[in-house]
Amino acid sequence: MAERRRRRRPDSEGGGGNWLTTYGDMVTLLLTFFVFLFAFSTVDVQKFEKLLLSFQGALGVMPGGKSVEEETTNPMGGQPERDAGSSTKQTQDVRHISERIVALVRREQLESQISITVDQRGIIISLSEQVLYETGSVNVRPEGQRLIHKIGLLLAEVPNALSVEGHTDSIPLRGGPYRDNWGLSAMRAAGVASFLMQGGIDPGRLQAVGFGSTRPLVPNDTPEHQRLNRRVDLVVLSQYPRR
Repeated sequence: MAERRRRRRPDSEGGGGNWLTTYGDMVTLLLTFFVFLFAFSTVDVQKFEKLLLSFQGALGVMPGGKSVEEETTNPMGGQPERDAGSSTKQTQDVRHISERIVALVRREQLESQISITVDQRGIIISLSEQVLYETGSVNVRPEGQRLIHKIGLLLAEVPNALSVEGHTDSIPLRGGPYRDNWGLSAMRAAGVASFLMQGGIDPGRLQAVGFGSTRPLVPNDTPEHQRLNRRVDLVVLSQYPRR
């Protein structure tokens, strides 16, 4: 009888070992699962931090012209402590200006002619051709001049650099002094920049660029899409502040 019990004991011990093996496998799989979850969440946080950094500094004026030793940095990382308050104020100022421009567009009932968007470059105020020009012309209409003046008064309140960017559709020009869409878009951008300067914008803040048809908002496959692509963008730059 004792011999039979001794023979059964190894079997029972073997059964316990199999159970522990299964349990260990399950714990390992759960650990792997949570490691994957943590890894994915870390990637998302990094992307979010990059997005925040792109707007840091006035919609952000980043400090320049100083050595690393001259800056007092935050021990927890991020912006230098003495610049953090200034950056926050500048961000608030730019946000306030964008809200006032939106209110101006609504007051003038130009929602279909002017759009305001924000991306990593800054605030983009897109003025359609219809509100500024006759087709193929670089002479700004009187109502367009008044609108540029009103927007310029608001933009004068922030220190950011401004990029004035002309865009056309893909239809080739037929005659005229500008030869092609590159020339037309460049002259339009320069003309709007000139009006902004006359309205009080420091010319050191301005740059005028013509992109022709190379940066369409939508494909140039219908007259409506072509109309949308003919525009002048006023970009309140976050990445290239005034020095």
